[in-house]
Amino acid sequence: MKEFRRLAKSFGCALQGIGHTVKTQRNMQIHVAAAVIVLVAAWWLHIPRSDVLLVFFSIGLVFSLELANTAVEAVVDLASPDWHEKAKIAKDACAGAVLVAAILSVVIGIAVFGPRLLQKIAG
Repeated sequence: MKEFRRLAKSFGCALQGIGHTVKTQRNMQIHVAAAVIVLVAAWWLHIPRSDVLLVFFSIGLVFSLELANTAVEAVVDLASPDWHEKAKIAKDACAGAVLVAAILSVVIGIAVFGPRLLQKIAG
């Protein structure tokens, strides 16, 4: 029972971290809105399950990296409240990881949604 409580507390902390990031980070809010739109579009376009799994993977990757980016920014700000070149490098590199994942997600989105959207438009 003690292990279950520790596990539940761990999940609670993780959910608080997600909640904090969604509430305070504009880019995460944009990612969440985009994910909702993309998932509704997948339903509307009847995207095959295997392709929807790719979309879910992309969403999870971007969300995970945005969470890590928020954590890195908080730790860097705590460790180096004044401007420092290495602090900038850490923040920029982590933000770059999010950008790479977001670009990959757009490429996957074009590959998954492009043909179906063209079919819908062509009638």
